Amino acid sequence: MAGRDLWARIRRDLFLLDGAMGTQLFARGAQPGKCNDWFNVESPDVVMEIHRAYFDAGSDAVLTNTFGANRYALARHGYADGVSEINLAGAQVARKAAGEQRYVLGDIGPTGDFLEPVGTLRIDQVREAYVAQVRGLREGGVDGFIIETMTALDELSLAIEAARSAGDDLPVFASMSFDKGSAGFRTMMGVDVPMAVSKMVALGVDAVGFNCGTASLEEYVELAGAYVTAARSSRKKVLVFAEPNAGKPELVDGRAVYQVAPAEFAAACGRILKAGIHILGGCCGTGPEHIRAVAEALKA
Repeated sequence: MAGRDLWARIRRDLFLLDGAMGTQLFARGAQPGKCNDWFNVESPDVVMEIHRAYFDAGSDAVLTNTFGANRYALARHGYADGVSEINLAGAQVARKAAGEQRYVLGDIGPTGDFLEPVGTLRIDQVREAYVAQVRGLREGGVDGFIIETMTALDELSLAIEAARSAGDDLPVFASMSFDKGSAGFRTMMGVDVPMAVSKMVALGVDAVGFNCGTASLEEYVELAGAYVTAARSSRKKVLVFAEPNAGKPELVDGRAVYQVAPAEFAAACGRILKAGIHILGGCCGTGPEHIRAVAEALKA
């Protein structure tokens, strides 16, 4: 890891993450309902092509193709025993694409179930599952970890603890997914922004953020302001990051379609940057063209 200090870099100036992975895989032949994470092992060249497209567009870092590579999510596709292999391969292909000058974040997503007593998952088993994923990513050469699309504080806490305990003190980003209703911005499990930021800061993450959800671009800008306010109120040295979708999805012929053009997305990211967030990326519906538009508009 000589020459790559992610913590020093993300504190410096605009740091641009990548966009969606799933839609890019679908464009290259992935089938809905199949295990996208298995592409790291079965078709690493396809994953490499996507990572390189984002770097060519201006990304400073890419996220590994491991969002669903914990034991529970993989079990739904018959790959429960492939945690180490899939995460190691995902980190290695991203590392190869990044080289020694750019960065790789090991992507960690939710299990897709709930902890007891709401669900059936046990705390010790979920912690163990996340530790196994973190170890595979670390072995593959990631520069840090990004925990995404969380909706429940208990599961988020276990993922952060796993990254801290098995991640060799690498930077940890943590993100929750919000929707806006009559009570303001809340996750599916009722967590509001101050609660989310307070918990993440208490657990010692290096950057707190938001991604995904069903917000419009205007709502993402509003959410950015709420996050910055909550982070400043914590009185801790914590950065904020944002990975908005390409707007609110529309249902077209039975599938979700994101209609926001790259220039419109870049304009919203410019407003998020002005709100005080300099770590930016894209989530669902965004591709290399959206990241390129952001880079061209904001990196100058």
